[in-house]
Amino acid sequence: MERFASGWKRNYYGKGDVTVYRLHRGGAVPEGCCPVFGANVIMLLYGDAFWPTYTTGDNTNLVATDSMKNFIQRETLNYTGFHLESYCRFLCDKFLATYPHTAGAQVSASEIPYSGVAESHMAFAPAGPDRAFARVEMGRSADGLNIVEARSGIRGFRLLRLGGSAFHGFVRDQYTTLPDIKNRPLHMWLDVEWSYTSFEAAFQDAAAFQGAASPQDRAASQEAAAKSVRRIVHDVFAAFESGSIQEVIYQIGCRVLEDIPTISQIDLEANNRTWDTIVEQGDLMGVYTDSRPPYGCLGLSLRR
Repeated sequence: MERFASGWKRNYYGKGDVTVYRLHRGGAVPEGCCPVFGANVIMLLYGDAFWPTYTTGDNTNLVATDSMKNFIQRETLNYTGFHLESYCRFLCDKFLATYPHTAGAQVSASEIPYSGVAESHMAFAPAGPDRAFARVEMGRSADGLNIVEARSGIRGFRLLRLGGSAFHGFVRDQYTTLPDIKNRPLHMWLDVEWSYTSFEAAFQDAAAFQGAASPQDRAASQEAAAKSVRRIVHDVFAAFESGSIQEVIYQIGCRVLEDIPTISQIDLEANNRTWDTIVEQGDLMGVYTDSRPPYGCLGLSLRR
């Protein structure tokens, strides 16, 4: 079930899994940006104008979901930036202006990442597995169109540490079979989401934006938040020996709030996917296989 920052909706509808690739085939883009702008989009609409479709089957005001798909794909050519949050805002704003009987729209986009092959500007291969995403909701009021929500994140981190992870000292009783572990190879999955100190902060990194003189420079600076969070996750995971996955995600969250002043809240959810041991030879060599379900899941939210 979908949720809207603006509150409960008695009806909504839309189009999901809309894939689009905008290619700068000459390879010329602002520094730090990729000529392949790939996204998977979900657009949801709500409003009283669509209620008769539910109650009587009257589709007079209904914008077909196929038309929504075409709108997303064709209008992507008119989006000149490289920033998922601004892209979602662009689609919301354009759609609500095109169809004024729509009360509000929520657009979510997940990147389909590519990176250059052999430092080429013309050859690319899929990147990841982690993918940035953004979600923007806009609504209509007497004052015009307003932003209701702007949220960002990175989903799908897969992180492996060969050692330096411990888990011991937990409650032991008749249900306990897990041994104390002082030095394990840790394999964890992680999703990170965050919200901003202001809506405008979602569409530009304030520190990087100040020195950006041209539109291309400003477009490049907008990538800073997601790139910074990705770097922080990698740096913290690699930098210290932990006593639990909870400690890992707490250190990541604290570091993000410390280093990125435009982020007001960060939400982290980790899965313990530590591999099952087949055989080990001391502490330095071992053979492992993918972990079996069930798995541990751990969540944390931090605010300023």
